[in-house]
Amino acid sequence: MKKLADAIVEVIVNEYGTAEFLRRLSNPFWFQSLGCVLGYDWHSSGVTTVVTGVLKSVLSPEKHGVTVAGGKGSLSRRTPNEIMEIGEKLGFSSQKIAELVRISRLTAKVDNVAIQDGYTLYHHAFFIDEKGNWAVIQQGMNVDEKTARRYHWNSEKAINLIEEPHNAIISDKIRKKALNLTDKSSERCRKVCIDIARERPVKVKRLLSSIVPRYQSILSKWIQEYPEERKYYCDVLYMPRRIDWKALERAYSLQPKNFEQLLEIKGVGPSLVRALALISEIIYGEAPSWRDPAKFSFAFGGKDGVPFPVDRDSMDKVYQILTEAIEKAKIGDREKLSALQRLKAILKHL
Repeated sequence: MKKLADAIVEVIVNEYGTAEFLRRLSNPFWFQSLGCVLGYDWHSSGVTTVVTGVLKSVLSPEKHGVTVAGGKGSLSRRTPNEIMEIGEKLGFSSQKIAELVRISRLTAKVDNVAIQDGYTLYHHAFFIDEKGNWAVIQQGMNVDEKTARRYHWNSEKAINLIEEPHNAIISDKIRKKALNLTDKSSERCRKVCIDIARERPVKVKRLLSSIVPRYQSILSKWIQEYPEERKYYCDVLYMPRRIDWKALERAYSLQPKNFEQLLEIKGVGPSLVRALALISEIIYGEAPSWRDPAKFSFAFGGKDGVPFPVDRDSMDKVYQILTEAIEKAKIGDREKLSALQRLKAILKHL
């Protein structure tokens, strides 16, 4: 996989440039196809960790003009230090390096806190090219269902890191409800959350405690229930049981000007943001979006039009780029033939 990935990436970068390579990584269907061509046959959470792991082991700024920081589990926590090392190698200014570190942390915070869909991040890969373009591929796990969800970002699309910033969020299951503060329709709710966070914590406590007795009848979608089967746990939304009041005190002290600054405050996590959204909806009448932002993990649609019609242009583009990359790659005939056969098998299946 490493040898083939090295050769394919080299050709793609030479033919299309580093920005196009990052753009393709940010397409979940192209990324999935690349995993299959490299020899990873199972459409599972392993595609994300294995393919990004392979790319991290072979990509280098000198050869490919693009590299990657982070990874799975403990590796994800090393991302800031690795970005600093990469930035120094690429000759970035200290200001540019600091901005990339900030973006890395914020993308993780958005997918763990601003979007609460039942998946907790355990994988974070941050791709950077020599021009400072970036892409993020991160994955969350639902421990009760043992299913994963992948989040794709690209610097071209994510100009606003808060409002609908993703290239795509891919999943094999769409939630009936998911707290989605990145949705455009959540803009007014986000503003109210900021205003509340700028208030004295004692006032926020008073607002939160006043909700339960007065509005018991309309709290059903916020209150945690305990169904018999745990696998349905994440479809049931709940009020926060524990809130980091020290984080709220920090927010009051720092007086964040926007939702991005609020998320960047240490300790501001899912429970606190959920509490702010709850107050916004019930006290001030500004509800957040409950629309799950994910899409089904079908590469190009289905021939019966479900979940959407086949996108032949995208399918042809994926096939064309990968075919050219394999044919021009400096690898042995046997490896080249195997890769082309896997690619043709994907196309035939579709």
